[in-house]
Amino acid sequence: MLHVTRAILLAPALAFTLAACSMASREEAAATAVQPVAYTRPAGEPSTMYGARRDGAFTIPAIDPKHLKPEHVRQAVDYRTNEAPGTIVVDQTARYLYFVLPGNKAIRYAVGVGPVARAFPGGEAEIAWKAKWPRWTPTPSMIERNPKQYARNAGGVDGGPHNPMGARALYMHQNGVDTYYRVHGTNDPSSIGKAVSAGCIRLLNQDIIDLHDRVKPGAKIVVH
Repeated sequence: MLHVTRAILLAPALAFTLAACSMASREEAAATAVQPVAYTRPAGEPSTMYGARRDGAFTIPAIDPKHLKPEHVRQAVDYRTNEAPGTIVVDQTARYLYFVLPGNKAIRYAVGVGPVARAFPGGEAEIAWKAKWPRWTPTPSMIERNPKQYARNAGGVDGGPHNPMGARALYMHQNGVDTYYRVHGTNDPSSIGKAVSAGCIRLLNQDIIDLHDRVKPGAKIVVH
């Protein structure tokens, strides 16, 4: 059982300095009311849940079930928490994200996170807005830290299969200010369950689409 507690909020300026996934233009306006999408039990077969699919102008490749650990398959689990249904809870140590449901249940997704030095340090934030196939631009701190990897993309990368933000993104704000941390997809399925991101919380593209469709702007996210 995961015990949920309130943590000290990180100042947005510090979040920008430590590790930020991207800066992007707003695509969906924030909403004041949080109305979580009704839960539909995921299909039982990973080959169905993680099969290839057409999404807008792009095709998302299938993920071979043989390369998925059973515990990394999206699933409904027992989950006792004081957080309201529709809340996202992230356990960075266990590398799971929970979408809270009524009746002490949650949908559990496996995630990749950043190493300790760049991970979101814990606390509460708000999903201010969300985007489909988001544009990605490395932050100045990312370019400074690793110019060989990030400098060539300083002008930004359009959304698509080769974009490291993947198929969807949820934008985390604190006190109305962008933290520059995201919950997003990935074009590198092998990174799930590992601490290798630039600091953001990444899911398989099939999973971030499922989460994106359930979460409403204005939803609370708690990160441990």
